[in-house]
Amino acid sequence: MRVFHTALLLALSSASVGVAMAEDTVAPQAASANQLPPGQEVSDTVIELAGWVIAANDNHGYPFMVMDKAAAQVLVFGGDGKLQGAAPGLFGSAVGDHAAPGIAGLALREIPGRDRTTPAGRFVGGYGPSIDAGRVLWVDYDSAVSLHPTASGTPAERRGERLASPTPDDNRVTHGCINVDTGFYELVVQPTFEKGGVFYILPDKDSMAETFPDFAESRASAKRGD
Repeated sequence: MRVFHTALLLALSSASVGVAMAEDTVAPQAASANQLPPGQEVSDTVIELAGWVIAANDNHGYPFMVMDKAAAQVLVFGGDGKLQGAAPGLFGSAVGDHAAPGIAGLALREIPGRDRTTPAGRFVGGYGPSIDAGRVLWVDYDSAVSLHPTASGTPAERRGERLASPTPDDNRVTHGCINVDTGFYELVVQPTFEKGGVFYILPDKDSMAETFPDFAESRASAKRGD
């Protein structure tokens, strides 16, 4: 895991430097593949989970994404396990790890504040049609959770400003879907998940053992071995 941690840090650095060089010569306003605020670290839990996904082939060769709601981070990996990019994300305004029953059939304005959660767990998703937003990237179709570029939404929500802030403290604002910067979506997310992928969302309240039992058992076995 130490090796994977180092590789991840190098990949984040390379994503920033490589795209920055391209920006200098091609498009000064181009989006970066690494949009995490300077100095903001990726948690050991995220690194361990991503490393386990690769080692256990839990993604079955598909691209995958690890999302940390507490840190408001989104990390995108290719099917080969290579980091494609990382960025801040916006998540459900309510703290919780489960979708309320029947929530998929409600209009956004009908969802109570307490039910505006981004569910935690492992999801297999991909692009598909929606009722009112055209073709979207479904993370979990059954609970109507998708990932899409930052919507203008209600101006008072200041979604763009929230994404750009240096801390995750103001990134809980959506009805449950995940938002990322438009440039990051077009540069990294859309091409990576064009044919679908696997999504791992870390929990707010539930334990990692409840949310990812196979990963937790593997980690416990490794500790017993040590």
